[in-house]
Amino acid sequence: MTSKLAALDRWVNEVAAKTRPAQIHWCDGSDAEYRALVQQMLQTGDLIELNQQTHPGCYLHRSNPSDVARVEHLTFVCTEREQDAGPNNHWMAPTEAHVKIDALFEGSMEGRTMYVIPYCMGPIDSPLSRCGVEITDSPYVVANMRTMTRMGAAAQARIEREGHFVKGLHSTGELDPERRFIMHFPEQLTIKSYGSGYGGNALLGKKCHALRIASFQARSEGWLAEHMLIVGIENPQGQTHYVAAAFPSACGKTNLAMLIPPEGYRKNGWRVWTIGDDICWMRPGEDGRLYAINPEAGFFGVAPGTSNSSNPNALTSISHDTIFTNVALTADQQPWWEGLPGTPVVDWQGRPYDPANGPAAHPNSRFTVSAKQCPTWSPKAEEAQGVPISAIVFGGRRPSLLPLVMEAQDWTHGVLMGAAMGSETTAAATGAVGVLRRDSMAMKPFCGYHYGDYFNHWLSFDQPGAKLPKIFHVNWFRKGKDGKFLWPGFGENLRVLEWMIARVEGKVRGLETPIGTLPATGELKLDGLELSRETLTELLDVDLEGWQAELHAIGEYLDSFGDRLPSRLRQEQQRVQQTLQLPRKAANA
Repeated sequence: MTSKLAALDRWVNEVAAKTRPAQIHWCDGSDAEYRALVQQMLQTGDLIELNQQTHPGCYLHRSNPSDVARVEHLTFVCTEREQDAGPNNHWMAPTEAHVKIDALFEGSMEGRTMYVIPYCMGPIDSPLSRCGVEITDSPYVVANMRTMTRMGAAAQARIEREGHFVKGLHSTGELDPERRFIMHFPEQLTIKSYGSGYGGNALLGKKCHALRIASFQARSEGWLAEHMLIVGIENPQGQTHYVAAAFPSACGKTNLAMLIPPEGYRKNGWRVWTIGDDICWMRPGEDGRLYAINPEAGFFGVAPGTSNSSNPNALTSISHDTIFTNVALTADQQPWWEGLPGTPVVDWQGRPYDPANGPAAHPNSRFTVSAKQCPTWSPKAEEAQGVPISAIVFGGRRPSLLPLVMEAQDWTHGVLMGAAMGSETTAAATGAVGVLRRDSMAMKPFCGYHYGDYFNHWLSFDQPGAKLPKIFHVNWFRKGKDGKFLWPGFGENLRVLEWMIARVEGKVRGLETPIGTLPATGELKLDGLELSRETLTELLDVDLEGWQAELHAIGEYLDSFGDRLPSRLRQEQQRVQQTLQLPRKAANA
């Protein structure tokens, strides 16, 4: 099989001439193709069959122990001018990058099959979707791309019709950490990845295309490619508001995407719908609102911490037809990780489990599953025009200062909130407590160009006639003097989302403060929740002196983007800083 598109055929032939595969397979995305791939991988040991009684259609893949996560220090954005990549990216000149990585690709597929994977990020008929082709020598990548994207014949037909696509070339190579690169060429809409089989480095439709390349595409085409979940909140009257939310890792993103309402809310008729758990593409519609699609078709989720108490919807999703990577096994071949009942007997590397070797499942072990298997999956995820976004939420893990929820005064203030967001490290993670790592819009590892230009692109959506979403910032992780979390989190977060929606609908007034609008007394519904008035006061406290220090630190962070920083953002930071000083001046008057 070949393509009707000469440019695609030519590229495939060029890659084949360089990598010298034993054979070429054009992927059609069919069930039969998937079954054949699975059988092949079972025979080679790339997959291990799990207990088909308890987990039908489920398999385990074990990575090379040196290849278990994204490698930021080997991930490059290769723009012609170094300043266009920005201080937020590692840069290499495109010519140098191509020479360096192409030398590794020379003969890398000898004796292997070269798979050509046409794929579509987003619903196949959506004008918001974008297509790509990944060439790989990994059947594991093919199987995962089938789940994570709309892959195969329909995607190829769209590519041939449109005549353009993102080029992605991948080879697992020798899995040598010293011979590993993930290169992005945004100006050429090209990705080259060598030496890794791990999802974030090898499934090129995911972070590489859907964020690093797409963020660059989005800026030139007038839309946004963001590291955000999309969730629908349906009230008892049957009205659904869609919320896009960005959080750094370990801040409850997947839990929020699949949130289960508290019992009282469920009885009253509240429902939560999952559109996406990781990536969101937004574009202004004809009515001035932002419309969003989830470019992915599946979830590539972290297994540890996923349990019946933390995320029962995720656990239900992965009970069948799932590929697990680097989890442990029980005696009867069921997948296991820390947080699940039962006992592991084999660890993620295939060794008899011994606690002295560390966790049974790798901390970054994964599951790949179709989004449609989620009990809260919404058919609206397949709508070509996307869903209208009522609110954008930013959040981080801050044990103090940042209140439970605050609303930006306007779009510019909201962009500042997103730019300033971040999390404080914990002793368990790094040995250093309270070190704040800013991760603007949760895009630090994924923005394919200079952050200053990125902030400017966000600001550009504030135009006459635009009906932009309200922007909020949340902090589920504020702690009391005893070191314990003040807010229960998980399903109870719906109470905060309900307040946001009430603000969107103009049903509550809120309380104006120098840092934004907070819930006024009685506006947060707390029935059925054991939360004292003192705790709520602490959750919503605004420490003016602490905030003055915070705004100063935000200013220093913004300085790091030099003359590319939009003056509007600098002015907004100064405006908030001055507003914080006014109450003190008034008190001294």
